[in-house]
Amino acid sequence: MLLHVENQSDPHGDMEPIAFRLGGERIEVLRIIDRWIAKDHSYFKIEASDHGLYILRFTPDDGQWELTLFQAPSNIPR
Repeated sequence: MLLHVENQSDPHGDMEPIAFRLGGERIEVLRIIDRWIAKDHSYFKIEASDHGLYILRFTPDDGQWELTLFQAPSNIPR
């Protein structure tokens, strides 16, 4: 799923997410848990303001961000 992501450059000049839109809602990145940076794409495992865990993929050639994984918070009552 393609996403609109607000991003910024890290100290090395690589793009990193700071917020994204999902279903019309703006979700902020609370912290980047892990990242995998490669020449053709980068992955970011993040904790977001909705307390979900996400993995976002960035492809620098076309500037597109994609949602590759979502894990809902485990403390949500069912």
